[in-house]
Amino acid sequence: MSQLTEIVSHSPATGAEVGRYPNTTPETINALVARANSASASWRALGFKGRKAILRAWAHYISEHIDELAAIVVQETGKPLSDATLEILIAIDQLSWAARNAHRYLRNSHRAPGLLMANMSTHVEYQPLGVVGVIGPWNYPVFTPIGSIAYALAAGNGVVFKPSEYTPGVGHWLGESFNHVAPQANIFFVATGGPETGAALTKSAVNKIAFTGSTATGKKIAASCAENLTPVLMECGGTDPAIIDRDCDVDKAVEAVLWGAMANAGQTCVGIERVYVHQDIAAQFIEKISLLAKELVVGRDYGAATMPKQLAVIDAHIKDAAKLGAEFIVGSADSVQAPYVLPTIMTGVPEESLAVAEETFGPTLTIRTVATMGEAIALANASKYGLAASVWSKRQGKAIARQLQCGMVSVNSVLSFTATPSMPFGGVKQSGYGRAHGREGLREFAYTRSVVATRFNIPLRFTTFKRTASTDSFIRRLVALLNR
Repeated sequence: MSQLTEIVSHSPATGAEVGRYPNTTPETINALVARANSASASWRALGFKGRKAILRAWAHYISEHIDELAAIVVQETGKPLSDATLEILIAIDQLSWAARNAHRYLRNSHRAPGLLMANMSTHVEYQPLGVVGVIGPWNYPVFTPIGSIAYALAAGNGVVFKPSEYTPGVGHWLGESFNHVAPQANIFFVATGGPETGAALTKSAVNKIAFTGSTATGKKIAASCAENLTPVLMECGGTDPAIIDRDCDVDKAVEAVLWGAMANAGQTCVGIERVYVHQDIAAQFIEKISLLAKELVVGRDYGAATMPKQLAVIDAHIKDAAKLGAEFIVGSADSVQAPYVLPTIMTGVPEESLAVAEETFGPTLTIRTVATMGEAIALANASKYGLAASVWSKRQGKAIARQLQCGMVSVNSVLSFTATPSMPFGGVKQSGYGRAHGREGLREFAYTRSVVATRFNIPLRFTTFKRTASTDSFIRRLVALLNR
């Protein structure tokens, strides 16, 4: 069966057609990777200063046309305009940070040679990989891919970006905007298309893949990349917990946790899905969060589910929880009302239920009362995922955070690491590996090269077949002396 020549983007809220874009073929993918590779030498030759100028011009262009891009995000994701605008603003900040700081974290680093190699000059270089393939998600179609695209470009790489088939217009706009500020660069290409396009990118001659999406898809990406030993930056899903201690500011915790769970219709990989609250304040917390949740209006406070088939997943998780005895304090077993999902908060949900053990990716929340913070930490860590968490405590916040098995923790806040460009972003366990953002994100898109050069010759010669017994004896005494 031949591949369709185009994909159609639809509004998740109305079903109306938004636009049509090429369904990029494997042959075209290979050609784009080859073009980016050919241009990579010139892009590297610009140096950090030259690339910084272009990337900052791109950031300026996006900020000047933010309303135009936000409108496309709203059309393709269904999220409110305010949320779309906020996402783009944070993405611009990430782009600027990568441009400004690439030189700081990727410049040559001198290392001490030690007494044994005192005649040597020793330093570490960070070299660009070549061409990076970026496979982006639909839930944050600007912020998330920019976290890889900007850092890969700043490090001196070419990029071929495959946006989600649900948000191809956003990806297309990003490509066109970059080409507006750097029309001759030929270093950043966008390949719209369905899953076959993404699969082709993983099998192409890229030097690394940066993937954001579900754990199930991530496993397929990793398996495909393994055929050529192509390294992968993997940012997958999670069932992120919030831990609420009895000494917290309950009102602030309620407001933030509700937003962390329901914003973007719950379609946030680092969004809160389960809450463990101390028994001393559980009743108060549940009452307050229920009242706030009942004020939310779908279509105003958050939008429709962007991916229609996700509605079936959310519905299955809610109905499974109901079957296992969940009490609905907000919403019901029938909260899924396509294309929307009503705010849903449940208590009495077993840990083995789908709503707790698996990623729901909808505006749902489970709440469990615990006797101690030790119990909360153990339950939070029992998940096969380890992406992010939120901790609420006036005195023990950081101490609790240090005991959690996850890549990111917000203390007395939610999702704050996403808006902090210097902080690495990523998870552990089945939430993925590698890091975007920060110095770690820049170094994800470079390989390390050690360079050792002779500064002056010394009588001690041990890298030769003519090494003498006296030389062996001297080295032995020196090492013994240095390690007394």
